[in-house]
Amino acid sequence: MFNYIDLENWERKEHFEYYRTKIKCGYSCTVQLDVTAFRDKVKAKGLRFYPAFVYCVSNIVNSMPEFRMGVDSDGKPGYYDISHPNMTIFHEDDHTFSDMWTEYYPDFVDFYKNTTENMDKYKNVKGIKARDDQPAAFFCISCVPWLSYTAYSTSVPGGEPNLFPIITFGRYTESNGKYTMPFTLNISHAAADGYHTSKFFNSLQELIDTIEI
Repeated sequence: MFNYIDLENWERKEHFEYYRTKIKCGYSCTVQLDVTAFRDKVKAKGLRFYPAFVYCVSNIVNSMPEFRMGVDSDGKPGYYDISHPNMTIFHEDDHTFSDMWTEYYPDFVDFYKNTTENMDKYKNVKGIKARDDQPAAFFCISCVPWLSYTAYSTSVPGGEPNLFPIITFGRYTESNGKYTMPFTLNISHAAADGYHTSKFFNSLQELIDTIEI
């Protein structure tokens, strides 16, 4: 469901209009997440890191309306009740990838089971869209498992920054028993400010530190 924002009583009305009409900018921010505890839990359970981590990111996205924003055909802003992750699947045989969205479920077990089933179902479907029935409310998340990086950015020349998050994470590396992983969020400044992005990162770190799976 799409819930319209009460513009006259919205504290970010001026910010939204400014960054949608005058300076159409977005921003990219990369942090190094500590995935030590999360990695240990995933390995102990014999689970796959990628879908388990996508659950954690999806959980935070769906806990913050700023990262579920959209506009209708007239440009009126609102928030979706639920935003589903749109993941990438890598094809080892030809080194291409395909997008595959998966349903968001608040329960980890339900999400993990459904997502791994989708990954197995669509893993051999080639082309940009492995699953083409994509919902209106989604965010993009992909992994670059071959690279540990310090900064990453996406852009659309001549276009506008997306109101939904575009998220990328890389290869985790170990130093003195601690595993860190680069994690990047790209978002339109009309949707979220530095406060919201900081809250997103801090909430995600807390979740991967404390989640029981």
